Amino acid sequence: MFLADGWDEFRVLDAGGGQKLERWKDVTLLRPDPQAVWPMEPREADAVYVRSDTGGGHWEFHRELPAKWTIRYRDLTFAVRPTGFKHTGLFPEQAVNWDWMRGRLARWREENGRAPRVLNLFAYTGGASVACAAAGAEVVHVDAAKGMVSWAKENAALSGLSDAFIRYIVDDCVKFVRRELRRGNRYDGIVMDPPSYGRGPTGELWKIEEGLYPLVSDCVSLISETPAFFLINSYTTGLAASVLDDVLRVALPKGNVSAAAVALPIERGRLVLPCGASGRWTPKDA
Repeated sequence: MFLADGWDEFRVLDAGGGQKLERWKDVTLLRPDPQAVWPMEPREADAVYVRSDTGGGHWEFHRELPAKWTIRYRDLTFAVRPTGFKHTGLFPEQAVNWDWMRGRLARWREENGRAPRVLNLFAYTGGASVACAAAGAEVVHVDAAKGMVSWAKENAALSGLSDAFIRYIVDDCVKFVRRELRRGNRYDGIVMDPPSYGRGPTGELWKIEEGLYPLVSDCVSLISETPAFFLINSYTTGLAASVLDDVLRVALPKGNVSAAAVALPIERGRLVLPCGASGRWTPKDA
């Protein structure tokens, strides 16, 4: 298990009954979480996301909250806010992967004497992009949603990385990778967080069960001769960590692979909240 237990300004206070109670700095949120199948006593929160019987849902606010606020993780700062789809713009469990990538990149830079190049696909609000840039990497950040890319730029600025080398691209990730192959570009690190289902800027259809391996296979051809890592994240229900392990072993047979659930500690008892899965690949000599 990859456990994200390094937070100071974020906590999962409790979970159960299909919900999780979180503290984001000084704001408490109660959100749905299908993994929390055990019981939980009723808990109050500053805002509660209520699901609709017809799909989606809405936030009920029990006190006035700022439109958005910031939260820190180590030397990084992110803007968060309750969005219309129960999310906040940040997946705190990914902090365990931010730390891992930063460690890999710091070692790689020392060994190779230059800034590593990292490709971040389905990059959302840029948690991984900011973390890699803070480690001295040159980052190419690709996401199909213009609003998410703008949010990522804000997070970089909040983290003091406005002048860092982060190239922001609004594009369909599959098409971008194919263009990079034709251009002959190469990357020392690749991270991707593909959705279960989605559409690109001009309606391109994505289904993870059909598109994941072909995309990974294409990305393998983008890896430099001195790679640092390849990281796949998945939040798709039913896609086990062992699937990511298999995908990486087939696509990249020469290397070290580890895959596991990504999780957050819960303050009640000794519980942990599973939050998807990650598969990590490094070269044999890593």
